Amino acid sequence: MKVTEEQPASTEAAGVLCEPEATGPSTPAPRWQIAVALVSIYIIWGSTYLAVRYALKGFPPFFLGGIRFVTAGLLLFVVLKARGVKSPTRQEVLGAGAVGALLLGIGNGGVVYAEQTVASGLTALGVATVPLWVALFGGIWKQWPSKREWLGLVVGFAGMVILNLDGALRATPAGAIAIVISAIGWSFGSVWSRRISMPHGFMASAVQMAIGGGVMLLEGVVHGERIAHPSTVAVTAEVYLIAAGIVGYSAYNFLLSHTRPALATSYAYVNPVVAMFLGALLMAEPITHSASIAMVLIVAGVALAATSTKGQGK
Repeated sequence: MKVTEEQPASTEAAGVLCEPEATGPSTPAPRWQIAVALVSIYIIWGSTYLAVRYALKGFPPFFLGGIRFVTAGLLLFVVLKARGVKSPTRQEVLGAGAVGALLLGIGNGGVVYAEQTVASGLTALGVATVPLWVALFGGIWKQWPSKREWLGLVVGFAGMVILNLDGALRATPAGAIAIVISAIGWSFGSVWSRRISMPHGFMASAVQMAIGGGVMLLEGVVHGERIAHPSTVAVTAEVYLIAAGIVGYSAYNFLLSHTRPALATSYAYVNPVVAMFLGALLMAEPITHSASIAMVLIVAGVALAATSTKGQGK
């Protein structure tokens, strides 16, 4: 989640905010790099929903996410410093910390909290509304959705309504609310990240994960969480999530900086399918008729929004 090197930072909000003009990719990147990054977040992030379910068997939700991202962020930071990457400025740390709090403290925090009671596939399907929220939040910076994007929003949110009528979500209203808040936090953070001063390259991922993970640890303390004796399965799942965090989060940052937000958030097409398939295969999570209908509507809505061109219906 970087902004372009060319973007001048303003002094608003204690030096965190930048001028909001930049809306496109910062610099072009080879197509093969974009393809690798997309496959990474498609498959790796799709599998993390199931990994979270296993990790929750030994870790409370916010400590699970906090340990995951603080460890991943610090490891990445050490590697980058060993390779001679310069440390971020105070202004860049503030920007990355704010975005990390939104994406991880609220975004990922809502996911792990919800997965205590909601199936991994349903959670992924709820988070699939991120591209729709991204299109809507663009209006804050006068980038209102086009007619095609508005149609996608209507179709996608219809799917979200049907999803929330599913018996599994109606039985766990707190989980359903957490999923919606998670998608909103992640979406706003993704849009805002392109307009504030950020560290360059993978350093942005390192700082965001370290600070965002710290926010999650604080949330765990506030909720009175305790870690007892996690099983080998839970620890293995947590180690996988740490590795997935470094690879997937860095790939997402790369895509946000080098592609349109619609393409960067297109993982929402694939993640629910991967998560539902793995959940059904490995944890016997049921796939209901209403969830299937919701998935079709949400994916269709995301497709409409993501394939809209800039000039349509403005």
